[in-house]
Amino acid sequence: MTDTNKTTNQQWGGRFSEPVDAFVARFTASVEFDQRMAKQDIQGSIAHGKMLASIGVLTAEERDQIIQGLTEIEGEIARGEFEWSIELEDVHMNIEARLTQKIGITGKKLHTGRSRNDQVATDIRLYMRDEVDFLLEEVTRLQQGILSLAEKEANTIMPGFTHLQTAQPVTFGHHLMAWYEMMQRDYERLVDCRKRINILPLGAAALAGTTYPIDRHMTAELLGFERPTYNSLDSVSDRDFAIEFASTASIIMMHMSRWAEEMVMWASAQFNFIFLPDRFCTGSSIMPQKKNPDVPELVRGKTGRVYGHLMGLLTLMKSQCLAYNKDNQEDKEPLFDTVDTLKGSLRAFADMIPAIESRKEHMYEAARRGFSTATDLADYLVRHGVAFRDAHEVVGKAVGYGVKTGKDLSEMTLEELQSFGSMIEADVFDVLTLEGSVAARDHIGGTAPAQVLKAVERAKVELADRLA
Repeated sequence: MTDTNKTTNQQWGGRFSEPVDAFVARFTASVEFDQRMAKQDIQGSIAHGKMLASIGVLTAEERDQIIQGLTEIEGEIARGEFEWSIELEDVHMNIEARLTQKIGITGKKLHTGRSRNDQVATDIRLYMRDEVDFLLEEVTRLQQGILSLAEKEANTIMPGFTHLQTAQPVTFGHHLMAWYEMMQRDYERLVDCRKRINILPLGAAALAGTTYPIDRHMTAELLGFERPTYNSLDSVSDRDFAIEFASTASIIMMHMSRWAEEMVMWASAQFNFIFLPDRFCTGSSIMPQKKNPDVPELVRGKTGRVYGHLMGLLTLMKSQCLAYNKDNQEDKEPLFDTVDTLKGSLRAFADMIPAIESRKEHMYEAARRGFSTATDLADYLVRHGVAFRDAHEVVGKAVGYGVKTGKDLSEMTLEELQSFGSMIEADVFDVLTLEGSVAARDHIGGTAPAQVLKAVERAKVELADRLA
């Protein structure tokens, strides 16, 4: 009989009569990027081997040989001693071939009752679960940094904007807590995404399950999965969890891009609201005075990259019939790059944000411009019996007068203000000051410094419970 492996140069080459073209081998191989899942592949194989032994497919001695061999291979990979081969296509075949080389024919028995289709689906889920757990830690670290700065800046008055126009005074601490709330939703989305990652496809084999009496619940328990999947066709072809992760990552990056935009503006000479430490900035090759906010700019730029990966994954899956197709090999590079980009961006922000220094005097002066207490004056008139729409018109006229005279509302005399409404009294200046304005919104979610500090304390309790 012809030795098909020598004829075809592949472990699956029994029905082939010639070797795979060298270019095709390189074109179809994934080992250059999927080797990052080696740890997870070995974890899955050890669990599969234990399960096969429990149903009598492997002896206890064979099981132990496999576990010992895989453990040694994991050490070789960690030490950089493992030789990866493109001819062996992917991480799975490379490890299996090395196992067979180490322990002989017993290594060939490990693949009983499974396919590369359910094997890779399991590896990706194990890998993504590990990465999501790490990302959850980084999100928490970023939130802790935001809280630290928000507590320090609870009383720092700055303008609040709508349409990038001065709207009402807020505090820097209050603004930072808006960032915290965005990240809190992101944390919850990651937790929810993890639930759908944590389901075991191993046992679906190529597409239709296996004739061996496998114990999928045992394998799921060994690997820490919530449960096995319920349909073999869907098990090997599902990449919803990858798309969902990319969507969650896109939302996180969108949030950080919004913050980045604010930081870039605030650090400019035109705003001068914040100081970014030099270690998070770079200079210009030609302009000696320049200090460029490269970290937030790069995060802002990398956001589009993650969006692109989301669209790529959606497009990858949109025309696939059940079950597995080679197209799905293309899920890994965008998924891996999304993970790497998100990890790097979170780390950069978690390191940088607690180190931001506010330029309080510039923030305060900016809040004084643009008639930011106009709404407070309208509310004052309403409390003195004026209908809100009428109050709105009165204040609008006062603002128009201020534009002509170059006076802020708080700079007008009582007589000037009373010319627009006779019900205005001397106590109006209590609400026209920036301090009075922010302090007046003393309710949950409001801008009062006391409320900002309460929000910080609530968040600290949440994080303490999370970390407990």
